[in-house]
Amino acid sequence: MMQSTFPLLSLAIWMPIAFGLFILAYGSDKSPGIVRGMALVGSVASFLVTFPLMQNFDSAAHGMQFVERFAWIERFNIHYYLGIDGLSLWFVPLTAFITVMVVISAWQVIEKRVAQYMGAFLVLSGLMIGVFCALDGLLFYVFFESTLVPMFIIIGVWGGANRVYAAIKFFLYTFLGSLLTLVAILYLYFKSGGSFDILAWHRLPLPMSTQIMLFFAFLMAFAVKVPMWPVHTWLPDAHVEAPTGGSVVLAAIMLKLGGYGFLRFSLPIAPDASHYLSGMMITLSLIAVIYVGLVALVQTDMKKLVAYSSIAHMGFVTLGFFIFNDVAVQGGLAQMISHGFVSGAMFLCIGVLYDRMHSRQIVDYGGVVNKMPRFAALFVLFSLANAGLPGTSGFIGEFLVILGAVKFNFWIGMLAATALILGAAYSLWLVKRVIFGAVANKHVAELVDLNGREFAMLGLLAIAVIAMGLYPAPFTDAMQTSVTDLLKHVAVSKLN
Repeated sequence: MMQSTFPLLSLAIWMPIAFGLFILAYGSDKSPGIVRGMALVGSVASFLVTFPLMQNFDSAAHGMQFVERFAWIERFNIHYYLGIDGLSLWFVPLTAFITVMVVISAWQVIEKRVAQYMGAFLVLSGLMIGVFCALDGLLFYVFFESTLVPMFIIIGVWGGANRVYAAIKFFLYTFLGSLLTLVAILYLYFKSGGSFDILAWHRLPLPMSTQIMLFFAFLMAFAVKVPMWPVHTWLPDAHVEAPTGGSVVLAAIMLKLGGYGFLRFSLPIAPDASHYLSGMMITLSLIAVIYVGLVALVQTDMKKLVAYSSIAHMGFVTLGFFIFNDVAVQGGLAQMISHGFVSGAMFLCIGVLYDRMHSRQIVDYGGVVNKMPRFAALFVLFSLANAGLPGTSGFIGEFLVILGAVKFNFWIGMLAATALILGAAYSLWLVKRVIFGAVANKHVAELVDLNGREFAMLGLLAIAVIAMGLYPAPFTDAMQTSVTDLLKHVAVSKLN
């Protein structure tokens, strides 16, 4: 465990929160330009803070790095305890990067309550980074639950016509799912002799019956967050009603909190139960991959289609985690990172079209390439990445998970591979109806191609998608040691 000499993680967490709170306190709709400028400075500065984490991370080291720890509430032995390893490293810069994209995307679109919009996203960014860094159980829970508040406000205030229903459904699903997790955290606190240290919980000798109860307690929170079938129904509603920035953060980052929770809590704390219940988890994951992929095929709303494709792609993540081999687990992690880039880009593209035509219905489009060639090129790239085209980031995670699945069981690998066919079907079907063909109507004929701001925003995401697709080594190398250590811990516990 490497103690940090400079509080880089605290800076990554609290800098965006500080900027967000400052904007909320002093920002005004009378000077929206200043608010936008401050939000951009805050988000870019927060992203730059993550660079030393990437540069100085030792991929060969075991245990946590950049550790910060001091007493928070001494009476109950609660600590402000932060650290990252290969499982969590890349989610910190990913969160900060996506926040920059969200701020840029809202530059000309959000005209009312600009300070509140920008402030909410900056605060949300810091809270989500806190989830990936927290090593104290109660601190994790505080960050995990606190993310609900800004997103609830973002959907409820800046969302569509049915925004209040979607916001309440989102909040109730995710909040109620987390209550059992709080009970599990308190149980582990007393079982460990009064410690909220998550890493200490990994070493607790727990009987199978207790592990199963803890596994289901964690499952309630993390399955809803991923979301896994059948507790996924809140996500399409939330995506459809959320503003573009809300959909981007929801898909690119918030869904990853659930996947990360499985690696930090479920597998290492309840390893025997994880093995025992792996059949159930694999089955639910395959249902998400295949059934939800079929559901995506019949959608008429672009946002709903991408929302359902997100559920299918996250099914790959949980499938990889519960196969228990290093290739599949690395594939699940790579899929989460790639999905952050690709799904964020897809929702931003839909937002670009919506800003011009105020419609998300596929039938209202057609022939967009004739009027928006630069946009069309980027949209096709992101759609192909969504389908898992080799050379894009979308291929890396899916390939590794399928490879690991085939190694585990040929037929599970075969079923998982059908996702590539379904992904290509709904992604290319979307491209055909929206982008290609003759100009469909006068509204499409009036479309204007990307401006400099939009092109820069989508161009940066395109670079990220292609770079990860062509050279995934920095991502997979960083997680190799931590994944190996996790699987070794789970396997040893199973033998015991």
